[in-house]
Amino acid sequence: MKKNISFSTQGKREDIGKQVIYRLLPNRYAEAVGPFVFFDHIPPGPSTEDEKQSTNPHPHRGIATLTYLLSGESEHYDSMGNYAKVNSGGVQWMKAGTGIIHEERLGNDPVHGDAAIHGFQFWINLPAKNKAEPPEYIALQAGEVPRQLLEDGASWVKIIAGEYGELSSKIPGYSLQFLYHIHLQAGKEFVLDTKDQIEYAAFTIGTKLMVNDTEYEAGEFIEFDRSGGTIEIINKLKDANDFLLFGGERYTEPIVADGPFVMNTHDEIAKAYLDLHNGKYGTITKNKK
Repeated sequence: MKKNISFSTQGKREDIGKQVIYRLLPNRYAEAVGPFVFFDHIPPGPSTEDEKQSTNPHPHRGIATLTYLLSGESEHYDSMGNYAKVNSGGVQWMKAGTGIIHEERLGNDPVHGDAAIHGFQFWINLPAKNKAEPPEYIALQAGEVPRQLLEDGASWVKIIAGEYGELSSKIPGYSLQFLYHIHLQAGKEFVLDTKDQIEYAAFTIGTKLMVNDTEYEAGEFIEFDRSGGTIEIINKLKDANDFLLFGGERYTEPIVADGPFVMNTHDEIAKAYLDLHNGKYGTITKNKK
């Protein structure tokens, strides 16, 4: 039996400076999917700026951020002294834990023909015990992201987070979580048997896709219900097509979010701001370019 679809929605435009952003999660129907409490789509587009678009230094606490680039380049700085650039196909993951300040600079990818920025950012809510841990940072280039070929020998699944088959992402997980980038050749399908009480959502990157017998356009966020069943996604086009599939265990602890902080109580939010104003998150020193 095919899994029921709860709803679908387009993103709400929430630009950051000159960078165009479409916010998919939270939305008017859902606050989270598994541990994922935030999901932004950075759409493709040519850059006319010589300088990269910066998020400017800003704090986080209680979450892990995950940036996945389809194309482009992301440069990361943070107050723990971490620095890296990742290019098309790469991933940046940062556990904010007890508090960190970071900055991301997004731009075209000079390594791959000046490819324009196109990517996604997620916030992953941490269990309470992990919110109290020190910050961490991981940068993965495209070749370090596991990829599983599907039966047709040309379609594939990239495991950005979690596990698929015998492959596992290098991105840590503190509860059951998964984030897949799936590439389907023309006329091919992807089928996944789901588990009860695990939350699943999809995002259509390319053009039209059939998801459990319903056609969706590009840029659609699709959430499935929590009953068991099968997810069947078919590419009926003459060209290859792509989508994301993500989710995990439902977060059962209280969630209190305010700006860049996601904690479990209002007192913890107040403490997060107090620690920020007292300089406990440190400062960014840009000693690398």
